[in-house]
Amino acid sequence: MSPYRPRGQASDFAVCRDGEPVPLKLAGAIVAIGNFDGVHRGHRTLIERAIDLAAAAGRPSAVLTFEPHPRQFFAPDKPMFRLTPEPVKLVILAKLGLDGAFVRRFDRAFASTTAAEFVGDLLKRELGISGVVVGHDFHFGRGREGTPAVLASLCGEHDLTCDIIAPVAHDGEPISSSAIRTALEEGDIARANGLLGFRWFVDGEVRHGDKRGRTLGYPTANLSLNSCGLRHGIYAVRIALADGTLRDAVASFGRRPTFDNGAPLLEVHVFDFSGDLYGRRVQVEFVGWIRGEKRFESAEALVARMEEDARQARELLARAGAAELETMIG
Repeated sequence: MSPYRPRGQASDFAVCRDGEPVPLKLAGAIVAIGNFDGVHRGHRTLIERAIDLAAAAGRPSAVLTFEPHPRQFFAPDKPMFRLTPEPVKLVILAKLGLDGAFVRRFDRAFASTTAAEFVGDLLKRELGISGVVVGHDFHFGRGREGTPAVLASLCGEHDLTCDIIAPVAHDGEPISSSAIRTALEEGDIARANGLLGFRWFVDGEVRHGDKRGRTLGYPTANLSLNSCGLRHGIYAVRIALADGTLRDAVASFGRRPTFDNGAPLLEVHVFDFSGDLYGRRVQVEFVGWIRGEKRFESAEALVARMEEDARQARELLARAGAAELETMIG
C-alpha cells in the first residue's frame, strides 16, 4: 500500500475542535500527533501507520494537530512561513483515508500543560483515544518536558498504545518542514515537491487588482498570500477552479518592480481562459520554476519576456503531465 496515494473522501472527514464532543466516528481512535505543517512524506508515514494500526484494531484513525502553530504562539511578532495554513492542511488530511482530525488551540493554558496532563487529561479522558503514533523527535508538555520515551511510559500507565516512527528521508535528504521552506525560499520547486510527496499549493480568494495584465494581453487572477516566503519569480502552475476544473497557467509572485514595487502578490495567467474569477476561491499548485523576478525598462520588453515565460510554462507543464508526484488540488 503506497503512503502517497489519497484514499479517503473529504465528505467523510470529521473535525473536532476545543469544547466539542468527540464524534462517535472518532471514539477510541488511533491518533497521529503533530503540527503537520506541509503534511510531507515524513508526516504521511505517521499517518499511514495510524491508519494501518486502526484498521487492524477495528478502530477509527485520526490526527491531533494544533493551531496556531506553536512557533506563532511563542513569537507572534515574527511572521512565519506556513507551508499549509489550517484550511489547506485540513484539505490535505481529508484526502488521506483518515476518519478525522482533532484540532486543539495552542494558547497559554495549553502551553502550560504538563506531559502527564497532556496524556491523562487530553488524550485519555477528553479525546478518549486508544493509541498514538508520533515521530522520533516529538516533544510535548510544559517546557517541552515530554520526550518520546516519556510519552511511551505515560501511555503505558493509561493503557494506550504508542508507536514511535524513525526519521524519514527522500533521496538521502532528511525530510522536515524547515527543509521544504528553505527550498521554496530558493525557488527550488522540484526539491520542495519531492520532499512533500505532492505539488505544493496555495489556496485563496481571487481579488481585484489594477487590471494592468489585461492591457498587456495577460489578464491575471490575483491572490494575496500572507507571510509567504516563496522566492519572487515566475512559475509554471496549475489552478483548480471552484468547479474542480484543473487548468494550466503561468504565475508571477512578487512586487512588480517594472511598475510599482508594491506588496507581494501572486498573479496567475490561466491559459486559454476568459471567465470571471473575481471573488472565487481557487487553489494554485506549483509545478516548476522559470526565472527570478526582474525589472524591465519598458512594458514592451516585459511583454516579450512574458511570452517566453508562457512558452516555457507550457513546456514544463506538458512534461510534468506524466510525473509520478500527485496533485492535492481539484
